[in-house]
Amino acid sequence: MSSRLFALIPCAGTGSRSGSAIPKQYRTVAGRDLLHYTLAAFDACSEFAQTLVVIAPDDTHFDARRFSGLRFAVQRCGGASRQASVHNGLEALAAFGARDDDWVLVHDAARPGITPALIRSLVDALRDDPVGGIVALPVADTLKRAVPGEGGARIARTEARDGLWQAQTPQMFRIGMLRGAIERAQQDGHDLTDEASAIEWLGHSPRLVQGSLRNFKVTYPEDFDLAEAFLRRPDTD
Repeated sequence: MSSRLFALIPCAGTGSRSGSAIPKQYRTVAGRDLLHYTLAAFDACSEFAQTLVVIAPDDTHFDARRFSGLRFAVQRCGGASRQASVHNGLEALAAFGARDDDWVLVHDAARPGITPALIRSLVDALRDDPVGGIVALPVADTLKRAVPGEGGARIARTEARDGLWQAQTPQMFRIGMLRGAIERAQQDGHDLTDEASAIEWLGHSPRLVQGSLRNFKVTYPEDFDLAEAFLRRPDTD
């Protein structure tokens, strides 16, 4: 039996840096909840067996009616960190028939610029990869190392950007490998911020697949206006 594809959307965070009165994934942008755009992109990829949204047990904002017509399931198994939410979601996928050798694509709910074309490019690139990988962008800006100083942060030095990439999502790995990697990181006392870091912790080297500027993560208050501008334009990806 060939390996199947699953999508996992951790959606238990509060988005405290966004300045929003509600969790940012439920904020209305271009007429839809931010989360809607992620669900719609995966819904358009019919090859996925299931898309699972992981929300906090006490989430009072999620309303399935706002995403009617889209294929997905919900589990109230979110944890105190992204790493915990992803691990709980991987465990929950077993109820939908997911096996350890199936692929899972983990994607941030707050990256509404994701497109079906970008999802498919990642899948096509990694279907036969022994490790898996992520979408990412080569760093274009000059990087400065900061140190505390008079009046605030000061530049200590300029860092070489050669070979540096900015991680995005989706991040695509075998379910069993990713679950084991997260459990190993937890045992070693680490709370990692993305799935690739956990795979790296096991000593593997995930592959990098070209991402898109459109696929940025809504983090700060001004990001909502930028997302609105992207999402109101026709999809050209």
